[in-house]
Amino acid sequence: MATIPTTQKAPPPRDQLDFAFSDCREGINAARTTTVPQTKADMTAKRTMPKPVVPPKSAGKKNGRTATAESMAKQQREISVSEFFAKNRHLLGFDNKRKALLTTVKEAVDNSLDACEEAGILPDIDIRLKQVDTDRFAVTVRDNGPGIVKQQIPNVFGKLLYGSKFHRLKMSRGQQGIGISAAGMYGLITTGKPIRIVSRTSSRSQAHLYKLAIDTKKNKPDIVADETVDVDWAHGTEVTIELEASYNKGRQSVDEYIELTAIANPHASFTLHPPIGPTLDLPRGTETLPDETKEIKPHPYGIELGTMMKMLKETKSPKLGAFLTNEFSRVSSAVAKKVATQSGATASTWVSSLEPPTIEKVYSSLQKTKLMAPSTNCLAPMGAEAILTGLLKGIKAEFYTASTRPPNVYRGNPFQIEVGLAYGGELGADKHDDDDTGKNGQDRAQSRVIRFANRVPLLYQQSSCCTFKAVLDTKWNNYNLSQASGAMPRAPMVILIHMASVWVPFISEGKEAIADYDEIRKEVKLGISECGRRLNMLLRRKKRKAHFAKRRDVFTKYIDEVVNSARAITTINKEDFRKSLVSLSRKYTAQADMEFDDHGKVVKKEIVGNDMGLADTIIVDHEAPAPSPETLFGDTGKEKSKSGSARKSKKRKKSAKRKSR
Repeated sequence: MATIPTTQKAPPPRDQLDFAFSDCREGINAARTTTVPQTKADMTAKRTMPKPVVPPKSAGKKNGRTATAESMAKQQREISVSEFFAKNRHLLGFDNKRKALLTTVKEAVDNSLDACEEAGILPDIDIRLKQVDTDRFAVTVRDNGPGIVKQQIPNVFGKLLYGSKFHRLKMSRGQQGIGISAAGMYGLITTGKPIRIVSRTSSRSQAHLYKLAIDTKKNKPDIVADETVDVDWAHGTEVTIELEASYNKGRQSVDEYIELTAIANPHASFTLHPPIGPTLDLPRGTETLPDETKEIKPHPYGIELGTMMKMLKETKSPKLGAFLTNEFSRVSSAVAKKVATQSGATASTWVSSLEPPTIEKVYSSLQKTKLMAPSTNCLAPMGAEAILTGLLKGIKAEFYTASTRPPNVYRGNPFQIEVGLAYGGELGADKHDDDDTGKNGQDRAQSRVIRFANRVPLLYQQSSCCTFKAVLDTKWNNYNLSQASGAMPRAPMVILIHMASVWVPFISEGKEAIADYDEIRKEVKLGISECGRRLNMLLRRKKRKAHFAKRRDVFTKYIDEVVNSARAITTINKEDFRKSLVSLSRKYTAQADMEFDDHGKVVKKEIVGNDMGLADTIIVDHEAPAPSPETLFGDTGKEKSKSGSARKSKKRKKSAKRKSR
């Protein structure tokens, strides 16, 4: 029988199957013994056993964020100062369109005034505001200053924090080197138009024209055009900036800024061409330039320890004594030797060998040593005469006075406070001449504060300014003026406050308010008090004059009645009796005839010694004389001359009798 072939494999041997089955049985028994609890306690322990923690799929990540220290390090980069202020332009005064126009004009005018004064030129400044679109203006400011050399024009107008005034201690309007370049940057951002500069240094050279943009990422100028042009002026600089802005008149406007600048700078002439309305022409009030200022060294009282360490690293003086005398003001060689000895060193100690503990001892010894105040030839205050000239030119008042305080120091920086005051006249009603409601039943005018810093008007952030707080703190009731608690006095008055300093402590880069230092506030209050006392003398005189004028009116009103009644009672000479009564009324109301000259002094008439003796004060008579009958008081001068001659003749007779005796 034949076998049929098949493709099936042969089964494994019997011994291999037995071995595999035995392994399976052992595995099943092991699983039963480990997974199935044998007792109730084992089952309870299994239920309470914590579940193993399984790491999530995104281990090392939080909320899907994948940033690491390395990736964050790649994102770090330097921030340009131009880029910072481009995003924070409100810090520089460009937070709204109206203020942007004022800030642009202010920065250009400040630079022009500084340049002209340093060159010894009487400033002539021309300002043009041209409206090129609904909310777009072209601002052009031209001066007759010394001009700018060609190589420096791009850096001055196209680079922030570039200038010559930041590192020197000398009074000037600009300080930080930001203003005009920031205005050009604002114009570039809002309109895309570059700043246009034309400058000429002398009549023998050609004028250079630049059109500049600012690379905000690198804080460097981007020159769009560079060429020479012909101009019809001998020397000076002309700047044109096109920007988004709005033009308004009134308070905090370009017009007010120019008027106030003319008050603080009577040596300069200004011409403003507004987009609408007539041209504002403000000629100069004096031909005398302010005193030239000199640069001084920092005072030891005005530096910190870290600043002194930095100065020691950068100084060219090899020894400690030379460093102290050369790098600081008011430190003599004797003082330097004393300070070095007290700190455990000598005047011959090498600067390079000084350790930080020794430097700290030198700094502490300097602060404890009594030193002279810094020199004040670095300041050029306006002066009382210039303040009075400016007030007379810009404000129509009745009473003007000014006070210049002696120089003082804050944080080692010299400063000087000046106060001017104008009262009455066209400023409003005066309670000493009218009733409490003023003339025509209207309320009396509120007083106003005009603030200046280095001859520059401050128009914003008044409530945050130290000078304004000093005005509020002054007790004006002591000077015969009404004032509510924490408010300005109610009076027709303008208060001018000027701070001159090598470094004005502004509260922001916009230079709109002065920081509240105790030394500054004290000096402002003292200056205000001095002007307030002078005003009080005038107001008391006016009050007495008004009182006696009313008494005279009562006398003159009933003189005829008294004469007629006396004539009806007895026989008298009516004309002689009338003259006697007139003489009595004049005698007891003599203070109604007080008059003041141009220097604030009372013109001597009846009473000897009525001289007010007020320095730096001008009184202008804008009012009509007190009503009085001409028939009664028209011959006052003749009768006074007669009475004076009679007194002299009596004295002569008495002296003759004494001689005969």
